Amino acid sequence: MRDAAHLRDLLARIDGRGYGAYKDLRGSYALDDCELHIDHVQGDPFAAPSKLRLRVPAAIAGFSPALSEGSVRRTALEDFLAREARGVLSSARGGARGSGKSGLIAIDAGAQEVLERSALVVDSEFVEARLAVGLPAAGRRVLGREAERLLLGDLPDLAARALDAGAIDPGVLENFIEVVEDQELLRAQLEGAGLVAFLADGSVLPRESGASDRPLSEGAIELAAPPGLHCELTLPSRAGSGPRTFAGLGIPDGVTLIVGGGYHGKSTLLRALERSVHPHVPGDGRERVVCRSDAVKIRAEDGRRVERCDISAFIDELPYGRSTTAFSTEDASGSTSQAANIVEALEAGAGVLLLDEDTSATNFMLRDARMQALIAKEHEPITPFLERVRELRESHDVSTVLVMGGCGDYLDVADTVIEMRSFLPRNITDAARQVAAQQPSQRRREVTSPIHRPASRVPLAESLDPSRGRREVKIDAHSVAELGYGTESIDLRALEQLVDRSQTRAIGYALELARRSFMSGEATLPEVLDALDERIDQTGLDGLDPGHARGPRHPGDLARPRRYEIAAALSRLRTLRMV
Repeated sequence: MRDAAHLRDLLARIDGRGYGAYKDLRGSYALDDCELHIDHVQGDPFAAPSKLRLRVPAAIAGFSPALSEGSVRRTALEDFLAREARGVLSSARGGARGSGKSGLIAIDAGAQEVLERSALVVDSEFVEARLAVGLPAAGRRVLGREAERLLLGDLPDLAARALDAGAIDPGVLENFIEVVEDQELLRAQLEGAGLVAFLADGSVLPRESGASDRPLSEGAIELAAPPGLHCELTLPSRAGSGPRTFAGLGIPDGVTLIVGGGYHGKSTLLRALERSVHPHVPGDGRERVVCRSDAVKIRAEDGRRVERCDISAFIDELPYGRSTTAFSTEDASGSTSQAANIVEALEAGAGVLLLDEDTSATNFMLRDARMQALIAKEHEPITPFLERVRELRESHDVSTVLVMGGCGDYLDVADTVIEMRSFLPRNITDAARQVAAQQPSQRRREVTSPIHRPASRVPLAESLDPSRGRREVKIDAHSVAELGYGTESIDLRALEQLVDRSQTRAIGYALELARRSFMSGEATLPEVLDALDERIDQTGLDGLDPGHARGPRHPGDLARPRRYEIAAALSRLRTLRMV
C-alpha cells in the first residue's frame, strides 16, 4: 500500500494533463488515520463519478463492538454513520471545483426508513465508507492541486468527523440504534400476539405533504388506541431498568376494514402500515409503528404484462374458452392485473394483503345484487375479492387490511372494523355487525370452487438478457419506480413499498444474480427467492455485485429489497418466460 506522499507526487505529476491520467491513481493509500482505496476512475469529468472507499481501522474508529452486535444493530449503526457522513459533506464547503462533476463527494444514505445498505460497512477490522467522488478538472484536464485538497484534505476530514466514535454524540447514536432495534423486537412479537400490525400511542401518521414522507410538524394528531383494540407489547429492559411496555393500537389477524369519511385518515393509516415493513428513524412519527414483514400492498395495474399466472380463483371461463390457469397477456386490465398481483404475492410468500379501494378495480372488488340480477353469473368471469377474502383467511391463513369507504357488503366478511375520524381510530366492529344484521345484503354468493394456492412457476434464465450494446450487464435505476435491465425498462410504479432508488438498483443486480446462479430451468420462483435471501444473508449486498468474486470493489449504492419486490419486478419484465 502506497502512502500520502506518493499520492501527492502522483497528483503533481499529472497536473494539467488529460483527464485520463487520473487512472494512474487507482490503488490503495495509507493516510494518517485512514486508508484511501481508489477503485474506479471516471472516464471524463462529465461521466458517472469515480468510486472510492475510505477505510478507518476499527481500533482507531473506536466504536464499541456492542453497537454492532447482531444484524439489526449493525444495520442501524451503518445507516446512522452513512447519515453522519452525508451531513458532514453537506456542511462542508460546496461549489464545483472545475468542469462537470468536479469536486462532488457523495454517499448513499437513507430518508425516513432504515435499510440494510452497502454504502457503509462496519466489521471487526474496519469502518468503511463507499463514496462517489468527482475528480477535479478544468475542461478535460487534471486539476492536481484541487484533487490534492479533496483526496488528502476533505476525505481525511470526513473520516475524522463521521467515522470516528469520538466525534459523534454517543447518546444520539445509542438512541438511534435502540429505536431501530425496538421496532424489530416489536415486529417479532406480532405473529405470536395474533397481530398484523401495532401502532403505539403517540405515533404521528400524517405526512408533511403528498410529495414528502416527512412527518407533519404542525397540527398533527397523535394516535390513541380505542377500547377493544388497545393492546400492550413488552420489550426487554435497557440500561438496568425493568421491562418496557408499549401501549397502542393492535390490528388483529383476519379481515380488517378501515372505514370513515373522506379525508379522515383511512389511506394515511394504510400508508403507515405499508411503509412500516421497514423500521423508521427517530422523530419520524412512525418509529413505534410496525407491520408484519410479509405484508404486501396490492393494487390494480392496467397495462402490465402477466406471464403464465393462475388467476382462475378470481377470473375464470373467459369468452372463447381462454384458460386462466396459466394466464398470459401483454396488456392486463384492472381486474386481471389485480388478480395477478394477489396470486404473485402469495406465490412469493405473502401472509398479509393491504388494499385500498381507491387503487383497486371496482369490478374486481364487488358485484352487487343489482348487477347480479342484471348479468347472470354464467356470463361474468370475475369472482370478486369479496367472495375470496374470508376463504384466504380461513383456508390459507392470509390476513387482509382493506380501506373501504363505499361498499357496505364487506361488513359481512370483516372480523374487525376501524373507523378513522379526524385521523383517530375508533373500534366500530360491534356497530358494523349490527348494521349488517339489520340491513342484510341482497347479493348472492357466487363461488363455485375453493381457492387453491397457486402452483409455483419456473422462471427461464434465457428469457432474461441484461446486455446492452457492448455491455454484457447494463443495469440502471432510473428512479425508484423504473429499472433499466439491459434494453428493457421495468415499470415499478405499482410497487408502493419500494422506498429507495438503491433498492431498485439492488433488484436489478438480484435479477442478474438469479439468472446466472439460481435459475436452473427446474427451480421454482420461491426457490429462487430463497436462494437470493440466503446469498445476501451470507455475503451482504456486496454479493449482488457481478464482480464481487474478483476482489474488493465498490457496490456502494445498494439497499436491500424484500423478496416480494424482487419477485414483482421479475414478473414485470416483458421478456420473462415461465413454465
